[in-house]
Amino acid sequence: MSGAADLVIGLNAVIMAASEERPLVLVIEPGGGPCGLPFGSFEPEAHRTFELALRGFVKDQTGFELGYVEQLYTFGDRGREAPLAALQGAGTARVISVGYLGLAREPASPPAGAWADWYRFFPWEDWREGPPAMIAGEIEPALRAWADAETGARRARRRERVDLAFGLGGADWNEERALDRYELLYEAGLAAEATHDHGGALSGGVGEPMGSDHRRILATAISRLRAKIKYRPVLFELAPERFTLGGLQRIVEAVQGVRLHTQNFRRALDKSGLVEGTGDLETATGGRPAELFCVREGALAGRASGVATPRLR
Repeated sequence: MSGAADLVIGLNAVIMAASEERPLVLVIEPGGGPCGLPFGSFEPEAHRTFELALRGFVKDQTGFELGYVEQLYTFGDRGREAPLAALQGAGTARVISVGYLGLAREPASPPAGAWADWYRFFPWEDWREGPPAMIAGEIEPALRAWADAETGARRARRRERVDLAFGLGGADWNEERALDRYELLYEAGLAAEATHDHGGALSGGVGEPMGSDHRRILATAISRLRAKIKYRPVLFELAPERFTLGGLQRIVEAVQGVRLHTQNFRRALDKSGLVEGTGDLETATGGRPAELFCVREGALAGRASGVATPRLR
């Protein structure tokens, strides 16, 4: 590099929310192009910290006020910035992006941007109704062919990666490996972004593509959130302030992409001491009234544990 002007520090925001039916991510939808995550450049003279800069440009771009936020990862692969870097005036500079994960509860429609179901970009990740048909019908055959293009130890290694990532060949499905699955699809040329990065069109492949490397950043955030729910109480940054236990379980299922064992989930939740009944009933559904719960006062202080996610087998 010839100087500091050749390097741009960008900030990406993965802002997630969830309903009882869908996990959501806030996206920007430029006219005529693929959607992407809120993105802005860090200006050392104008911004005191990365997080303050992030909060500022997210509000400017979407009108959304960030609540919970944590640093996710630093993305610096050469060439990763196209095409969004041009929108930030970076020209030919190398763009290093610092990704942040933000969580929101009960999302209202933002003044700009839109909430998108993240399974629109990763349809193979939703196992709530069983293994998605596209895995056996499309993804597995293509990945087997990709693995078999090699020989010997390289072929064996590729086949092992396919099995472990997608729960094939006797391996268990691990919902936390969302990033591994996307990167495997990218490496095998099954993600449209891979074709685009080699000079082709941003079309085809499995799942809806995103601009630049934003689908990789989103996959990183999905993996982080799915894991973190189990050891930190971040679930309650997504849940409404008052909830039924059934509703809370459905939010977890939407995020994890799997069905939970109801009795074991409730037993673990009770053991955690994180929630307590309010004595009020939810009657809006028209079914049998269910008690409303809330987070127990003081339960989230210190290093509170997360919520167990026992899968329904």
